[in-house]
Amino acid sequence: EVQLQASGGGVVQAGGSLRLSCEASGFDFDDYAIGWFRQAPGKEREGLSCISKGPGSTYYTQPVKGRFITSRDSAKNTVYLQMNSLKSEDTAVYYCAAAAAVNYMSNYRYTETYAYWGQGTQVTVSS
Repeated sequence: EVQLQASGGGVVQAGGSLRLSCEASGFDFDDYAIGWFRQAPGKEREGLSCISKGPGSTYYTQPVKGRFITSRDSAKNTVYLQMNSLKSEDTAVYYCAAAAAVNYMSNYRYTETYAYWGQGTQVTVSS
């Protein structure tokens, strides 16, 4: 079966770093773009980043650009989200998702683009 498993969340102080992992199984990982999203209480799910299939180009939305880095380890069927310089407003449940195609690159930030979703992992940034 198709599965995405997000892990690596926890509690971290403001200014600190955390690395999230998204492990895929049950589908051809290298043929899918992998996106990261987050959702804070009372807010809509927010697109953060995407790493494309093929050469693995990366894209970031403004709230995390310059602080977060996503990467792909094909041998492990895993995508990472390295989060640096964390702020209290980064507190949320973080989700990874897989898309077979992103027809327009701007669509990477929208939940509708992705067919498969992980269960999410909680990140709490304390001040």
